[in-house]
Amino acid sequence: MRAFPQKPLFAAAAVAALVAGALLVSSFLIGADRGLLCSISPVFSRISFGGGGGSDTTGQLAEALLYYATTSAVPQQSRAEIRLTLDVLRRRGPCNFLVFGLGRDSRMWAAMNAGGTTLFLEEDPEWYELVLKTSPMLRAHHVKYRTRLDEADKLLRGYRKEAACRPGAADGISGLQRNGGCPLALVGLPREVYEREWDVVMIDAPKGYFPSAPGRMAAIYSATVMARGRRGEGDTDVFLHDVDRKVEKAYALEFLCKKQRVGATGRLWHFRIPPVKANETTTAETFC
Repeated sequence: MRAFPQKPLFAAAAVAALVAGALLVSSFLIGADRGLLCSISPVFSRISFGGGGGSDTTGQLAEALLYYATTSAVPQQSRAEIRLTLDVLRRRGPCNFLVFGLGRDSRMWAAMNAGGTTLFLEEDPEWYELVLKTSPMLRAHHVKYRTRLDEADKLLRGYRKEAACRPGAADGISGLQRNGGCPLALVGLPREVYEREWDVVMIDAPKGYFPSAPGRMAAIYSATVMARGRRGEGDTDVFLHDVDRKVEKAYALEFLCKKQRVGATGRLWHFRIPPVKANETTTAETFC
């Protein structure tokens, strides 16, 4: 008896796997209000025809869809939280998007900003290598922090006494790049972090759940400084995850400011930070 050709069987199995994976993705993306899928569709149509800033943007989106359809990777944020950021990326993209942390959702963030520049900063060297091994197309840097979570209270109380940390002296890139006098300033980062103007910032790292972890104090402070020193038009949209934790909440209210919070869902807060005017001077000791 003649055996069936193996290639058609393999192709059929592959198609079936993709369809099954796509259904799993759809179950995550589609909600009662047609969910994220309808929101992502305009992203495809907007950038597929000459959306500048990157190459093969349609391919980038397709690769991300294939990845999530054929793996067990699940984004770390909830659908509602992702939707909050997606709405901003749709409005501003393609844009410059700075993400603190690499994770299971990194391909998703890069795809949602296809055609723009998405840069990831990760402090864990082993996790950095692991993620880039499976997703080498991501633009990422391994970075080091000078802070510890168990110093968060002391740093929050003491920054006002440090002239190098205060508003005005610390605004803009000069307030970060060589500001070793402020323990909350992120110094020694790759040059492109300082040279590029970031439209959207996502703070979902570094680790902040054990005493010796870096905590997110410096990331929150530095995002504020970059936003206040923005040279171009418009504000900076900053998202902070895990605001149910004491340190994240306290630093958000101290630096990102409650009056500048424009959205919230689940454990995610959204702030819109205006730049300091060129001729504006301040003698304030706090940012809010």
